[in-house]
Amino acid sequence: MTRAKTTPAATRAADRIARSWVSFVGSGPGDPDLLTVRAVDLLRQADVVITEVPEHAAMVRQLLGLPEPVEAPEGAEAADAAATDDAEPLGPELVDGGFGEDGQPLTHAARAKVVVKQAKRGLRIVRLLAGDPFLYASGPEEAQACAKAGLGFEIVPGVSSVAAVPAYAGIPLTSKDHREVSVVTCGDKVDWREYADKRTLVLLSAVGQIGEIAEALVAAGRSPQTPVAMTRVGTTTEQQTLVSTLESIAVDARSARMAPPAITVIGDVVDLREKLSWFETKPLFGWRVLVPRTKDQAASLSVGLRGYGGVPEEVPTISVEPPRNPLQMDKAVRGLVEGRYEWIAFTSVNAVKAVREKFEEYGLDARAFSGLKIAAVGDKTAAAIAAWGLRADLVPSGEQSAAGLLADWPEYDEVLDPINRVFLPRADIATETLVAGLIDLGWECDDVTAYRTVRATPPPAPVRDAIKSGKFDAVVFTSSSTVRNLVGIAGKPHPSTVIAVIGPATAKTAEEHGLRVDVLSPKPDVDALVSALADFGASRRQSMVEAGEPVTKPSERKPSARRKARAK
Repeated sequence: MTRAKTTPAATRAADRIARSWVSFVGSGPGDPDLLTVRAVDLLRQADVVITEVPEHAAMVRQLLGLPEPVEAPEGAEAADAAATDDAEPLGPELVDGGFGEDGQPLTHAARAKVVVKQAKRGLRIVRLLAGDPFLYASGPEEAQACAKAGLGFEIVPGVSSVAAVPAYAGIPLTSKDHREVSVVTCGDKVDWREYADKRTLVLLSAVGQIGEIAEALVAAGRSPQTPVAMTRVGTTTEQQTLVSTLESIAVDARSARMAPPAITVIGDVVDLREKLSWFETKPLFGWRVLVPRTKDQAASLSVGLRGYGGVPEEVPTISVEPPRNPLQMDKAVRGLVEGRYEWIAFTSVNAVKAVREKFEEYGLDARAFSGLKIAAVGDKTAAAIAAWGLRADLVPSGEQSAAGLLADWPEYDEVLDPINRVFLPRADIATETLVAGLIDLGWECDDVTAYRTVRATPPPAPVRDAIKSGKFDAVVFTSSSTVRNLVGIAGKPHPSTVIAVIGPATAKTAEEHGLRVDVLSPKPDVDALVSALADFGASRRQSMVEAGEPVTKPSERKPSARRKARAK
């Protein structure tokens, strides 16, 4: 008997399979914030992520801070394309496991083949599934395929839409009076007579059949007045909940144009929504909010808006660039190291960043600030200074602005102050308020351009159209330059759009450009600005509720009287 020889290629293939590992990860019902800590950790370690729905790719890019894919221009040289192959890839490789090359949805078996094929490459694979991998998903079939192929795998549970969507709609599935719940995947073979009692029903894939289902339940003995709630795209800011009864749900669903994906809840627990609705009653729920800022500064503002239910859309209007002539900045930094200044005053986070980059260019660190007093125009700037390992000696006790800084700035004293000079690294378009005020207090200023603010390129045509036609519900302006630049590159926002500004100077600029200011932040701070807009939204919503009117967004404006008359 002869023993078959093992070829080197077969050995390598076996080694790859031994190293392979597939993590079946539940992505939850839609809100990326519902991902588990384990899921996020695995996505950061993954070599390949196999997605299931179109939203997954965007979710992964947002989570990992990856840029949007850029298509190569037509006619690109093959050499150029080959050169990019040698570059280190940004983030994991994304493989579509939801649809085939023909654009049709893959079957469970076809998805399993995709997973096994990728896993045999000997890489760390994350198979991202909607909801939970083992609850109404193809996870079990795909995991069995991995086991058959000798591939190691793990299951990372995800938040299921069965529980999450009703929770986001303010509907508990159980209460002290209702303990039983049944989850039903709707189809032709369901015998609805089994569900004639008063237990709570959670229906999946019921939108297209809801009329027949309601009739069958009533025929089986359920009351026609049994409450029904249908929630589409739950846990996202596009969530919409329709409350009806078994008797009326078919007509109401057609009128509301309800469409999949949706979760339907039937039972008395639906009545609790009136008191427990928390997500759809957020003050900015579903508002499309334009965020015209520098790209690297939009994150904190967008996070705050999402917390109030808003849908931020970042449109860069300003690009921060180095000064055209760096010599002035170079000279000032050398003077700082040589002890030329008593104070350095930072009036923005960008100024801190510019000086820090210049220090790194020269191989300097925070020790060069020894003996130097540091002023910050506000808490955000002070935080950026603290991140550098420094502490601001002066932050305005009142208004966080140049005027507030001057109010607390000490006069120059020949006895107490050995040096009378202040280093002021600022933007090229900064006002002269601070310089003039410091001179009045007896100080000399080196007013140095640390960075330039350049108008960004215009946004895509659909965004420009949305701005002008009122498809945005609100726009938040954080400086006068964002007002000027947005109007310059995209035009004026529609009169129906709510205008929120960070301070009086920005409000004045907005009004000079013909904009009505609706919200003025109580202090020049991003968090305060977002809170002020949320307060405005809450008051607006409350007024509609008290008047018995449906709650609408600013973009859902009623036709004007003039338009109505013209229509007649």
